[in-house]
Amino acid sequence: MDYLDYVQMTKGQRAVYRVTSFFKGIPGALVHFFQLVGFFIKKFFVWVGNGFKGYGSRFSKGDAGTKLSFLIMGVGNMAHKQIGKGLIFLAAEVGYIYFMCVFGMNYLSKLYSIGVQIDDAGTMVDGAIGSQRALYTKNLLGVESISNLDTLDNSNQVLLYAVLTLIVTVAFFALYIANTKSSFAAQELIAAGKKPISFVQEAKSFLDERFHVTLLTLPVLLLMVFTVLPIVFTIFMAFTNYDKEHQPPGSLYWWVGFDNFADVFYANPMKSETFGKILIWTLVWAVFATFTNYIFGIILALMINKKDIKLKAFWRTMFVITAAVPQFVTLLLMRLLLGDNTGLNAMWGTSYPFLSDALWARITVIVVNMWVGIPYTMLITSGLLMNIPEDLYESARIDGANAFQQFTKITFPYIFFVTTPYLITTFVGNINNFNVIYFLTSGGPSPSNYYQAGQTDLLVTWLYKLTVNSSDFNLAAVIGIIVFIICALGSLITFNMSKASKNEEEFS
Repeated sequence: MDYLDYVQMTKGQRAVYRVTSFFKGIPGALVHFFQLVGFFIKKFFVWVGNGFKGYGSRFSKGDAGTKLSFLIMGVGNMAHKQIGKGLIFLAAEVGYIYFMCVFGMNYLSKLYSIGVQIDDAGTMVDGAIGSQRALYTKNLLGVESISNLDTLDNSNQVLLYAVLTLIVTVAFFALYIANTKSSFAAQELIAAGKKPISFVQEAKSFLDERFHVTLLTLPVLLLMVFTVLPIVFTIFMAFTNYDKEHQPPGSLYWWVGFDNFADVFYANPMKSETFGKILIWTLVWAVFATFTNYIFGIILALMINKKDIKLKAFWRTMFVITAAVPQFVTLLLMRLLLGDNTGLNAMWGTSYPFLSDALWARITVIVVNMWVGIPYTMLITSGLLMNIPEDLYESARIDGANAFQQFTKITFPYIFFVTTPYLITTFVGNINNFNVIYFLTSGGPSPSNYYQAGQTDLLVTWLYKLTVNSSDFNLAAVIGIIVFIICALGSLITFNMSKASKNEEEFS
């Protein structure tokens, strides 16, 4: 459809056209997204291939010192008069070997079975085979015996430390490649008649042109320890049978492949039905919670910012107070106010099931979320309204545009363009909006055909209940992975389809 056909449509036809165009564009956006994913995967493997190619080239062209650095890190640098740098590489290799000998290999060797235990015959076996939980002990004479008190290993420790060992190994491999590159670079400088960079010069560079490396080193290390390690551990846990029946250290758990994913999607009727219903409600909740706050926040900001409205600062302050009160306090008070036998029902002598009926409870959490969330959108929108050039409105009024036309043609397009990233992050945040659901309804009401969940539970609150109430850590890990995929796909696809991504310079 060309522009002439579009402008000849009525407002209703344009709205329908935009909605249908959005949904028609989703398959293409998905294809584009997976094409990008494939492109980056291809680039990654090309990068890895080039790295190995350079690795072989450096070995074939390297001198004796460089070749020896492929076996003993730092020797090449020391041979090329970079003693300090070479000693650092050598210390890293010695430290890694020591780490693997006294710690890492022990847990990597048990990763296949996630721990070992003793069977009835006293034979050491892995967790999936063992029938008797027992532990080797020694008496005062040093004679080994069997004790039926505990397992030989703790599956959590084995899995966690094995993942840690893998991450350390990846980091060491990157350092090993850097060692070969450094040695070869020093060799080329000497061959060109230049002096290699000294240790003091190298150290000073980390306070000058490579200062960004100095600043980012600690955050990256903390990111690896507190973010990457837990994420990888959780992903691995999704492929185990770590549930209430397999609780270390009393018993081991082991690998079960994709059984947990099968249970969630089709194999276990109760779990799959619960997942399907909660997923649908989570998406419905996220849409309503996001757009009600967004639309009414804009309306509230427009009302307060009207020229003939007096005491603007007072009205803004009144609504900001709502945001200033801690959210969990507001939600607990609302829960008391809307309870079956408390608050409004006790005052009016009624029995409205605000929180005990599924439909009422879902409407209630959406309305209460509006009370909590609208002030944030109002504040953001108020700042944007002040930045819209007044000349645009004057030109529109000269052309005969009324207030509604000015809003639809100037105000809202500008606000929507600028706040699209905020809208996307708000939508993702509402998918994971734990507080509103848990503190207001605790996920209830809870029917008998739901597995450890209630009818207002979101995926994130269900995940919480699976870990805290029923110790189904494997199922919770699967839910966590699914939530991540939904949020990542939704965010990337929606943003790439928005004008904020396609026309970055439009309102600059």
